[in-house]
Amino acid sequence: MEILGSTFDDSVFEESRNRASSVTVLPAYEPKSCEPEWFCHHEKFEDVLDEQKTMKFRADLKYRRKQYQVALDDYTTCLSLVPNENLSLKRDVLESIARCYSHLGLREQALKTCEKLRKEATNTCHLTCVLLLEVTIHDGCGDVRKSISSLQQLCSIHPFNPWHWLKLGMSYQSLRECSTCPENLKISLEPQALVQQWEEKNLARLKASMCFIRTRMLIDILMIQQFSFVLEKSKRALKEIEESLQRLQLDKNTLLTISEVMAEDLNPEKMREENQDGESLSGLAIKDFEERWWNKLHTCLLMEKTDLSDDKTLEFR
Repeated sequence: MEILGSTFDDSVFEESRNRASSVTVLPAYEPKSCEPEWFCHHEKFEDVLDEQKTMKFRADLKYRRKQYQVALDDYTTCLSLVPNENLSLKRDVLESIARCYSHLGLREQALKTCEKLRKEATNTCHLTCVLLLEVTIHDGCGDVRKSISSLQQLCSIHPFNPWHWLKLGMSYQSLRECSTCPENLKISLEPQALVQQWEEKNLARLKASMCFIRTRMLIDILMIQQFSFVLEKSKRALKEIEESLQRLQLDKNTLLTISEVMAEDLNPEKMREENQDGESLSGLAIKDFEERWWNKLHTCLLMEKTDLSDDKTLEFR
């Protein structure tokens, strides 16, 4: 007895059999193999794109080997071959050229190349790369003040990135230490110069503390979502921050005031609203660092100092 639907007509399978027999046999795939560092002795270029690719690979290898002058020559040749519409590669090569200049001690040329990158920047990611490059160049020359300026701009663009704040705090700490080194103290013998130096040192101390406290708050917020080596990095950073704050030796009231001011914009909704990653620079309003944080904090600290002075005057009377 046949069950309903259990038998099939042979014609159903005829089409699939015919299709299987007519399948074209494809040739075996043979991947192209290249010798290690093939581009070092590759001289016959098929077209401009082939030459551009070869020069880029050569330059990257020379840069990795710290042969910066040879790498610079190859990067320059590569740049001349990059079409104007290939903006990503052009920016990559220009950044590499700036780094070569920096390693060769040619700071002015490096900064001019940075300026080219800045003019062609169209979004916040481009501008962030330029600012990070400027920080590297300034740090390489030991110019802490210029490095601080670039880091302030980074913190203004990315106010919730703890690592920019940490780097800025460390730069202020370096500036404070430079102002108290014996070489600088010997030069400044006049009373007015000594007073100015003391004020700069105290200013750097407060700004360093401001940045460290801001970093600590941001890391505390982000640590909830962190695991593994990322979490370990955050824990190490917190330990370094605590040690740095202890060395700065600020009183509890000052630390409390700094914490209150720097925490005002740290809420999840505001942090999401002000996320500017990849935003176009046209029409983007970036608030000035001094105006957004330091001026307000400075006013609060002055008010606190005035209140303490008034209390002491009353007690004396």
